[in-house]
Amino acid sequence: MNCTITPELLSIYKQYLLEAEKAPSTIEKYLRDITAFSDFAGNTPITKETLIAYKAELMKRYKPASVNSMLSALNSFFAWCGWDLHIKALKIQHCLFLDESKELTRDEYYRLLEAAKRKNERLWLLIQTICATGIRVSELRFITVEAAKSGSTTIQCKGKNRTILIPSSLRKELLRYAKDRNRKSGSIFLTRTGKEMNRSNIWKSLKALCKAAGVLASKVFPHNLRHLFATAFYEAEKDISKLADVLGHSSINTTRIYITTSGCLHRQIMDRLGLVQAPSAQTTT
Repeated sequence: MNCTITPELLSIYKQYLLEAEKAPSTIEKYLRDITAFSDFAGNTPITKETLIAYKAELMKRYKPASVNSMLSALNSFFAWCGWDLHIKALKIQHCLFLDESKELTRDEYYRLLEAAKRKNERLWLLIQTICATGIRVSELRFITVEAAKSGSTTIQCKGKNRTILIPSSLRKELLRYAKDRNRKSGSIFLTRTGKEMNRSNIWKSLKALCKAAGVLASKVFPHNLRHLFATAFYEAEKDISKLADVLGHSSINTTRIYITTSGCLHRQIMDRLGLVQAPSAQTTT
């Protein structure tokens, strides 16, 4: 079988993904990952040896989770093509605790809010909206004037619908913000030109706050706000199934990642086990 990736084949695959109602970001990622592999393989037919060499190259440049994500995109594509090709994912042990250099704490979250409040009211409210509801940054478009009035919104993502409740204090701020801008319907978070905000401009706006807030840039990105929501929700409810529903996860295993404790807290738990004996005043041999 001549397994060669061509622009025509990719175009047909893109149409398949569209008809399967995959999210735009998912389609973009799949095509990007497949194109990257195609560039590596060149015009030669794809073999198992090619895949193994590509996997080795990815391992030099990316973290295991990223490598697996790219390999997963390739395997899905190969299965759709009907090609007898498959590359095994890397085995990754579930991390027991978060890297403290990447974990956004509650105190740092509040410092971000204070910095945003001084510079950009829209960003101040946007940060709270993501963190207080647990939505993805791509789901901000469902936060509308109508949703703020009703106190809830139905989010359509990855072929699933879920209802998100908007806290009353947040509703009040959203409606005030919309009223001040004479916005009577539709999405609340818009650019100056009236377009919906996208991941890129939100990311840049958040990064611009880091210095003023005194927070490491490695901790500040939209998804970390969702993580903070998940941690706070689980601490209050201790119900991982309910949290999975709120976050829109199909698998609880995905939700487990969101409630992993910090390295600092994990260390405190280990210390409390009391399994290390204090040294005596004098040790004899």
